[in-house]
Amino acid sequence: MGTEARKSIAMQADSDDGTRKTRFALEVRDLYRFYHTAEEETLALRGVSFEVKNGELVAIMGPSGSGKSTLLSCISGIAEPDGGCVTIAGVRITRKTEIERAAIRAAKMGIMLQSGRLFDQLSVYDNMLMKMWLAGKVNRKRIDSLISAVGLTERLHAFPSRMSGGETARASLAVALASDPDLLLADEPTGEVDEATEEELIRLFESYRENGGAAIIATHSDSVIARVDRVIRLHDGRIIDEK
Repeated sequence: MGTEARKSIAMQADSDDGTRKTRFALEVRDLYRFYHTAEEETLALRGVSFEVKNGELVAIMGPSGSGKSTLLSCISGIAEPDGGCVTIAGVRITRKTEIERAAIRAAKMGIMLQSGRLFDQLSVYDNMLMKMWLAGKVNRKRIDSLISAVGLTERLHAFPSRMSGGETARASLAVALASDPDLLLADEPTGEVDEATEEELIRLFESYRENGGAAIIATHSDSVIARVDRVIRLHDGRIIDEK
C-alpha cells in the first residue's frame, strides 16, 4: 500500500462522524451471525447487544462454541455480521468496504492474541513502528514509553523467535497499544503465560484503563475475571449473564 493510499484510508477512519466525542469505546447492537454448511445453518450470534464505556475493562466468557471468537471477529471488522451494527468510538465499522474496515481497525483498535501478533521478520521496535504507521500515528517517544512500561527496554530490538513466552506476551501488548487505540481486543491474553507474567499483564491492562482505555478480554482466567469491571457470559450465541 502506497503512502497516499494509507493517508487516504486513515482520513476515512477519522472523518467527521468519527471524531465526535463519545462516552462509549464500543457499541454492539443486535448482532447476528450465521454459518452455512451444506444444508445446515448455524446461528453463531443471536441478537447480541452491549456497550463498553471509556475506561472500562470487560471480560467475555463462555464455553467452546458459545460465540466468543465470532463476536471478536465481528467487533474487529474481520468478519461482517449478518445483522446488527458495531460502532467503535463513534465510528460504525459494519457495512463498510474491506479497506474502510481495515482503516478503522488500524486507527481505533489494538488486537492482542493468545499466540501473539508479531511479525517474526521484524524486531519488537519495528513491529510497534509498523502498527503506528498503519494507523498514521508514528510517535517514537511513545515506543520508548510503552516498552519501558512492559519491562522490555533491553529487548526492544529483539526478534520474536529469540524471546520467551512471557516476553512475547508483553511485547504483543505493547504493539497492540502502540497507536493509542480507543479499544483493545484481547483473546485469551494470559492463556500461555505463567502466574507472574499474568499478573504483570493484568497490571498493564489496569494502567491502560486508568488512562481512559477500554478493553474486551476473552478469557477463562479467574485472576483476570477478578480484576475487570464487568463480565459478559455467552452461551449458544446469546448473552446469558452480565454483571
